[in-house]
Amino acid sequence: MQSASMLLKKIIRSSVLPFAAQHGMKKDLFPLSRTLSLSLCLEQENSCSRSEKLDLDAWKKVMKSRLQEEVNETVSECKEPATLAAAREMLEMWRLAGKSVPENITEEQLKTFMECTSKSAQKKYLKYLHLKELHKKNDKRKMEEKRERRLEAQERASETGVRKNNSFICLWANCMDKVYNWRAAQSMVFGQPLVFDMSFEKDMSVREVANTVRQIVLSESTNRRSVDPFHIHFCNFKDDSLYHKEFIKHYREAWGKLLITVTDQCYTEIFPKDKLIYLTADSPKVMKTFDHNKIYIVGSMVDRNIKTGVSLARAKRLGLETAALPLEKYLLWNTGAKNLTLDQMMQILLTMKDTGDWQKALEFVPKRKYCGFVNKPVYELKKTLSLINTLKLGKRQEELQKQFAKNYSKKQTQK
Repeated sequence: MQSASMLLKKIIRSSVLPFAAQHGMKKDLFPLSRTLSLSLCLEQENSCSRSEKLDLDAWKKVMKSRLQEEVNETVSECKEPATLAAAREMLEMWRLAGKSVPENITEEQLKTFMECTSKSAQKKYLKYLHLKELHKKNDKRKMEEKRERRLEAQERASETGVRKNNSFICLWANCMDKVYNWRAAQSMVFGQPLVFDMSFEKDMSVREVANTVRQIVLSESTNRRSVDPFHIHFCNFKDDSLYHKEFIKHYREAWGKLLITVTDQCYTEIFPKDKLIYLTADSPKVMKTFDHNKIYIVGSMVDRNIKTGVSLARAKRLGLETAALPLEKYLLWNTGAKNLTLDQMMQILLTMKDTGDWQKALEFVPKRKYCGFVNKPVYELKKTLSLINTLKLGKRQEELQKQFAKNYSKKQTQK
């Protein structure tokens, strides 16, 4: 019996206690070792009475594996809440220090915060969540104010006329929704396809993906309300991606009822390559007219850092034709990059499809980016501007020479 207890002590000291000391569980294992030694003594007494020998090596392996599994489970259970609690305490300290931190944060957001590589990335992510929370509060406040104004207007107005108008408006809205849905359903059979390339998730941050999805939602709504809508295709779309999660946040139950085509295949596998044209601002080729027989591709990307050439490189790898909008031909560009949002691209393409007029289509470009429309090509306009500037400088030089001559003659007469 003494030899068995000595062996048990050696096992605990050599294998279990160093493992527990690494994870801070040494105090919890002392009572466990006592109970194990007592149980071993009792089992030896029973075995001696039965005249059976105890296989200590097998018992050692079994007990060691069981203890290690229990310690691993307890450590893994204690470690995750500890890290989450430490992250919450750090956020509380940052909030008290006056930094922009959201009031309510979910476990998923906390995990993404902990996965950030640097402190600056953590601060940027918290600022994004804080601004998002402020926008939600402002939207909620505006909705409540709007509801209160509507209730006050209903109380003030007469019950007869207003109720009739409201019922007519609701009936009209329902009828128009049915018309829009019917047009979208027809476009899935007879409409011209328009492809959104959803393969740029790795090139964007979480905030940029959210902005991209918001612009695509606006594009889908404008397309559905147009006279002749496109048949929208989401290609290279993967389930359980960031795109998918953001779309479910926006559409909820209506995501499965959208009259669009969603596929994980590439557009080169669905359509012939000679009909595909990739629209990108980096393309050297300028789009002259809208071709109803072609299939245009728009990259689903919002790039705040403006990584030039990403979509152009992808189109070249696939061997596709590229084109850029003729912004310099029709607009006197002011400042900023020639990248437009996805909803602006949708409005431009729909207008070109319906009218074929570039001036009407390019009215959807933000007015802060250009000075105005030009009737002549831009290079001719630049030539005229340079001529005007040279003439002005020439006249100014003549005036300065005359003034200098007058002053010089006055000084000579004074002498």
